[in-house]
Amino acid sequence: MRYFLKPLVGLLLLLVQSCQPKTAEEEQKITNSVLPLSYSVVAIHPHDTTSYTQGLQLGHEGLYEGTGQYGSSRLLLTNLTNGKIMKAIKLEEKFFGEGITLLRDTIYQLTWREKKVFQYTLDFKKINEFAIDKDGWGLSNNGKDLLLTNGSGELFFYNPKGMQLIKSQLVTENGSPTYNLNELEFVDGFLYANQYTTPYILKINPANGEVVAKLDLSSLWEQAKQLYNGAEAPNGIAYNAATKRFYVTGKWWPVLFEIALGQ
Repeated sequence: MRYFLKPLVGLLLLLVQSCQPKTAEEEQKITNSVLPLSYSVVAIHPHDTTSYTQGLQLGHEGLYEGTGQYGSSRLLLTNLTNGKIMKAIKLEEKFFGEGITLLRDTIYQLTWREKKVFQYTLDFKKINEFAIDKDGWGLSNNGKDLLLTNGSGELFFYNPKGMQLIKSQLVTENGSPTYNLNELEFVDGFLYANQYTTPYILKINPANGEVVAKLDLSSLWEQAKQLYNGAEAPNGIAYNAATKRFYVTGKWWPVLFEIALGQ
């Protein structure tokens, strides 16, 4: 009879354990689980395949874009509807352009290995140049500070007046450090970041660096490659606060997708 009691006792123990309240650490692991973000494509807009997109932001006058590659890096203002360039300046050939952001009435543009940040008026007049202590990849702002990535798994917060480093924040996904953080967009308290060489956009809580959700652009990347064989990794996130829609594109993509995120 005792041989039948052993498995019964074991089953009862398992049931009791499963009903026990979870520890704070176990609850935290569940809380930190990264949720998938769904989306729907609302519209498709043209995009210049000569643009190696590094930074993207929507402004009152149109779509601002920073592009890369030595000898062809530019700062652009384009018409969102038809993709035509309305304003452009070319960087010196020694500079590889990277992320851009608009803070109030000023445009900031990163360079890659040259460790420079350029400052422009909205009519593209260069008014300043700053040196920073690291490579530049992505750039955004929270309305006060500039937020920068350098291809690692960290975020760096800078004072726009003089580009002094304020602090850094490690970004983690399910408790592990992330990597290849690139182009950025700050929206409603969260930071959205392209993860370079992957199809993902990470939704990050900048206060603690936790990735809270993840958007997979694999199907859009495939569509871009079908339209233009040279289309490389997704890079470029812009947001329209009035419509609550995002604009996403990539390096040498022929199109820019207007998307609505699911809840």
